Amino acid sequence: MSLLKSAHGGNTREAAALLGISPEQLLDFSANINPLGMPASLKRALIDNLDSAERYPDVEYAHLHAALAEHHHIPVSWLLAGNGETESIFALVDSLKPQHAMIVTPGFAEYRRALQWGECAIHEFALREEDGWQLTDTILNALTAKLDCLFLCTPNNPTGLLPDKQLLLAIAKRCETLGIALILDEAFIDFIAGEEGFIPLLHENPHIWVLRSLTKFYAIPGLRLGYLVNSDEKAVAHVRSRQMPWSINAFAALAGEIILRDSAYQQATWEWLEQEGGRFEQQLRKLSGLTVYPGRANYRLLRCDRGDIDLQKLLLEQHVLIRSCANYPGLDARYYRVAVRSEAENNRLLAALNHTLSGTTLAD
Repeated sequence: MSLLKSAHGGNTREAAALLGISPEQLLDFSANINPLGMPASLKRALIDNLDSAERYPDVEYAHLHAALAEHHHIPVSWLLAGNGETESIFALVDSLKPQHAMIVTPGFAEYRRALQWGECAIHEFALREEDGWQLTDTILNALTAKLDCLFLCTPNNPTGLLPDKQLLLAIAKRCETLGIALILDEAFIDFIAGEEGFIPLLHENPHIWVLRSLTKFYAIPGLRLGYLVNSDEKAVAHVRSRQMPWSINAFAALAGEIILRDSAYQQATWEWLEQEGGRFEQQLRKLSGLTVYPGRANYRLLRCDRGDIDLQKLLLEQHVLIRSCANYPGLDARYYRVAVRSEAENNRLLAALNHTLSGTTLAD
């Protein structure tokens, strides 16, 4: 069982309180945030526009939506930004009002919470460890006319895996045939260089909604910014009509206008993840008592094969916080998720893991 009450990573306040230290003294591997930090271009823009806090944001967020539309080469009418992707999840469920929805386990907790707000029966499709936690074509038979909604996270959280493209197309086709709204959560897809996701295919798939987050890739979780995309303009307008006004603060809206143009930051992030993500995973695999599952996002799923230890607790005593996956349906207290951070920070986690698992110092 996780030491922390929070259903998400990044709760450094609660973790630090257990040790009687300040949150700044913890090295946080529980939240999957880009270690490059907020883009310098955005920092300058925020400083130059501090007086934005003295005015109401544009209730339509016209400049933000125009920037998103330009970035994806789609009409503005397909887009709706929100206060983080989580708001988009709840707003979409509120608009669609599904009666029978399917979620994939293990997966992001907020799909279930959003669906539980309404009168919706939740059906689970369980990923299997023997399949490497990868989605397989067995889900096709699980999709029936009884369902009206399917949530898929691509890449999945916490596994970091993308489904096979042909399988994803087959799922999309079956959902169209059966009248199922397919909701693709692409919160981490920006980390995968060259991966465009499903947005370029939405024109011919109005039954598909894509959810995106800007907080992880651009390291702005405190600003909160996400958006949804769908090619059915009337459907998007209906979600917009039910959205709370001014749900995005002025600085978050400004961030969306600035960061999407920062190609240097994007390239630096892809280069960091390709180099450091691979090295980090290789070093993790060298540790005895630990099973490492390959992922393509900026985090890795781990299984501790030492039944006599609480890995999260022992690492926390070394001021390193990792994400327990005990509260993910389909996983248990043996499983953990760790972010990929900088080389120096990753080395500190590797040393702490090695000390915990074997009681020795990690060799260079």
